[in-house]
Amino acid sequence: MKNLVDFEPVVQKNDILHIKVTSLNSEVAAPFQMESGNEGGGSSQQNPALRGYLVDIDGNIQFPVLGKIEVAGKTRSELESFLTSKIRDYVTDAVIAVRFLNFRITVLGEVGSPGVVSVENEVISFPELIALSGDISYNGKRKNILVIREENGVKSVGRVDITSADVFKNPYYYLKQNDIVYVEPTYRQVKSAGFITSYTGLISLGTTILSLIILFTR
Repeated sequence: MKNLVDFEPVVQKNDILHIKVTSLNSEVAAPFQMESGNEGGGSSQQNPALRGYLVDIDGNIQFPVLGKIEVAGKTRSELESFLTSKIRDYVTDAVIAVRFLNFRITVLGEVGSPGVVSVENEVISFPELIALSGDISYNGKRKNILVIREENGVKSVGRVDITSADVFKNPYYYLKQNDIVYVEPTYRQVKSAGFITSYTGLISLGTTILSLIILFTR
């Protein structure tokens, strides 16, 4: 299990990367920058894809001068090192910085503030996400939180028990870009809402949860 210092997100297909190349001589570094027209303006502020490099379905990006580069499967630091070695053939003092523009987690269900959480430092653990979402409500399940994750086109479903001492060993303890976290309501909450009044209601609840899983795992 990696600790917080060691953990790094891995580039995946459909990620959007911001790659900045700097040098003491800005004119020498200019050919390696994304076109200035894509770096500013109102539309680019609303659409991250216009401000960064989209990783295609083959795991590649098109980078100025260097052309097609395979980036999927590399951590941010690995990609920075790789680009540095390539660009320094042209710019001897080049410094490369890579950031994810799409590092977001969607939180649904019984939390204080459901919605989309943007992660600026690109590292977030499960307890941190719950805190940023206003904590789990009194009516939410803490022992069986659903996580839906997609990595390079393959979706997986996991469960997290944040009350367990072994939560740190859970592969979903550190969240990844575009994860979906769903905190289910307790039986007490569902019943108090009048949804469950019979076995028919229980079956209906199970169908609803199953439909949610199928919706996000297609």
